[in-house]
Amino acid sequence: MKFQPDRLEGVNAISRHEPQRLWVNTTEWVESVLVPVRGDPLPWAVQRFEELAEEHFAQLLQLRPELVIFGSGPRLRFVRPALLRPLIQAGIGVETMDTAAACRTYNVLASEGRIVAAALLLERG
Repeated sequence: MKFQPDRLEGVNAISRHEPQRLWVNTTEWVESVLVPVRGDPLPWAVQRFEELAEEHFAQLLQLRPELVIFGSGPRLRFVRPALLRPLIQAGIGVETMDTAAACRTYNVLASEGRIVAAALLLERG
């Protein structure tokens, strides 16, 4: 009996997650990453939660998602609403959770054919 949904052709999946790294499809990431539902994942130039700025979230606009899943690191932390301004003004929803939960949620939504993007914080130092 199969318990996992079929992976849609050409849709990114987060295949594995550990506290300091994760895999998108078969590629290992050890730095924060933006994962669109289709297309190549992109490095996300933020190393610590405290460094997050409006510009980091504005980068997601080029991916044109309906929804952004923000993985805030090893624990749930919410950014100031002002940092999400570019997404809110564009009518893009944002859900915040710890990075492990964000990986799981992204996979479910992507497998359902949703236009979702993940912004996953892998903290350094």
